[in-house]
Formats: sequence, structure tokens, C-alpha cells
Amino acid sequence: LWWTHSPPTRLPRSPPAAAGSGPVGPCGRRAYAPPAERKRFYQNVSISQGEGGFEINLDHRKLKTPQAKLFTVPSEALAIAVATEWDSQKDTIKFYTMHLTTLCNTALDNPTQRNKTQLIRAAVKFLETDTVCYRVEEPPALAELQKNEWDPVVTWAEKRYNVTIGSSTSILGPNIPASTKETFVSHLASYNMWALQGIEFVITQLKSLILSMSLIDRHITVEKAVLLSRLEEEYQIRRWGNVEWAHDYDLCELRARTAAGTLFVHLCSESSTVKHKLLQD
Repeated sequence: LWWTHSPPTRLPRSPPAAAGSGPVGPCGRRAYAPPAERKRFYQNVSISQGEGGFEINLDHRKLKTPQAKLFTVPSEALAIAVATEWDSQKDTIKFYTMHLTTLCNTALDNPTQRNKTQLIRAAVKFLETDTVCYRVEEPPALAELQKNEWDPVVTWAEKRYNVTIGSSTSILGPNIPASTKETFVSHLASYNMWALQGIEFVITQLKSLILSMSLIDRHITVEKAVLLSRLEEEYQIRRWGNVEWAHDYDLCELRARTAAGTLFVHLCSESSTVKHKLLQD
């Protein structure tokens, strides 16, 4: 499937399937909490390029945000990804599965009315309670697991950003130097507002700025980042056993949200159009 600007390219509607219901997965702390489900009211999804960027069309109606703003995204690749979310819905629209749409709505409406500086400061503040910086002393097996799994990521971040981070077993957490915080402030300032919304979303999922930047910088995978963020929980599961379906569901949901947030950051940081190629026989 290759996309063009004029006329809008349509995505063929997926075959109808029985609508299911399930528990609503949690969203990012500052992202919208969309309604759970709604009957699908459109047949076809397409994208088109307008004056402000790329728009999503549901049949002949343009998608709008919760605050009734025109849903316009800065890159064609992001528009394709959002359109795919809408097209993949069956008879019932499950808004809680549409993480990219939710992130775009948050970026467009900015419900908390924060500027770029405030977004950056909020992200860097997570360093004070970063998951990988808090260590245990007991039980020894968990302490050893944290050291083996978390230390390499912390060491990578210290070398990558030329900072001091460290770790602590104190309830007060590590003493993060001011210079480290300012370095991360400067680094995050290189991202645009849209990407920063995505970065904060990923951080709230992983409860870690260090894991989030390692993931966004492609040092670790989504699966690895999620595993490291749930290290203690996974340790307890191996020791005491899994709660039927609950842990698996939480794990899949966390992976989905983290992957969506990371993709959102990358799509908001790249060029506005995608290269079109011809299909070869």
C-alpha cells in the first residue's frame, strides 16, 4: 500500500469481526482518557495534506480533537500510523487501543497548557525517583539481579551523556548532581514539542528517564525496557508464580503503550514525508 497526497489514498476496511470487550488499559499520566468504546461510524480511512500538515479523513469527514481542533499531524509517516489505528478498528472502536491517536490529541490540545520548558523539567524530575536508581539490599538474589541487569544501562547512560547518575539503597534515593540534570535538560531541548509529549509518555510507562532514553536512542528494545522496568515484579513472579491472565495482560499492555510512545517520538522527529517507491514484480 503506497500513499499519495492528491487524491487522498484510502485504506481498505478490514473485514468485520465480532466486537469484544476487555479491561481498559491505563493511559499516560497527562494524556487524554478517551471513552472506552463506540460503534464504528465510518467505512474508509484516508490521509490528505493540508496547509497545517497531514489530516485524517473518516469517509468524507475530517478527524478532530476532543477540543474540536482539526486533527493535523506534522509528518506523513505519523498520519499513516494514526490512519492505520482507525482502520484496524472493527465493528466497535476501542479508543483505549489507539495510543498514537491519544498522543496526537494531547499534543494538539495541550490540555495542561505546558510549554516546552515545563515539559522538559517534568521529564528530568523523574531522575529523582528513577526505577533503576533505587536498589534493595534484601533479598540478596534480587539485589544481585538489579546489579546485573540495571548497572549496564546506568553505565551506558553515564557514558552516552557524560554524566554521573549512580544508585542508592536509601529510601531517599541517589543524590543526582545538578550538572547531570542540566545535561538532560539540554539534550531534551533538542526535541520538538510533539516528541517531548511522547518522551514523557514513555517515561510514565517505564517510571524511568534512563530506560526511556536508552530505548529512544535504540540502545535497548521495547521488550528489554519493559522487562527492566518490571524487574522486581518479574522476580516475584518467578518466585511465587503468576496470577492467571492478569500479569500477562499487564505486560502486553505496557509493551503496547511503550512501543507506541517510542514510535511516536521517532515519527515526530523525522522528516514530514515518506519516500514513495514503485512495487517491483
